[in-house]
Amino acid sequence: MTVLPVGTRRRMMRHPRGWIAAGFGAGFSPKAPGTVGSIVAILPWWLWMHDLAPRDYAAVLILAFAVGVWAARWAIRESRIEDPSLIVWDEFVGMWLALWLLPREWPWVLAAFALFRLFDVWKPWPVRWADRSLKGGFGTMVDDALAGLMVFGVLQVALALWPMLRG
Repeated sequence: MTVLPVGTRRRMMRHPRGWIAAGFGAGFSPKAPGTVGSIVAILPWWLWMHDLAPRDYAAVLILAFAVGVWAARWAIRESRIEDPSLIVWDEFVGMWLALWLLPREWPWVLAAFALFRLFDVWKPWPVRWADRSLKGGFGTMVDDALAGLMVFGVLQVALALWPMLRG
């Protein structure tokens, strides 16, 4: 975890862009803020996003990504750290991508969470490339979006194969 300059946490907590970047406070967790952000991201999906039509869900994802770039850019500038651990909005967007079109059943949600955390930490290509090559608010957001898209692909294949695997 990166050490923030004195006063940074307070500035983040007092500004709307700081709250967005920190996933409405999840990023202020003293331990595993990315994991906490990923868990917190499930709540809006479970309560609201799951029921959206695919086109509306895609629009929410695009808007959430754009807002994340905007908020992360501000948080990076304020903290003077390229990708501070308190920015977890990227985990929100990544989780929402991973959860897209999944049934609202706990085994699928847990699989999405576990795979997303694995891909976010392990950083397979192209996630690793994006993490190393792209900077600023966009770079902060895109590596988790790619991890989420990869999990989405894996789970959509699993969902399609599930009836055959069950026998």
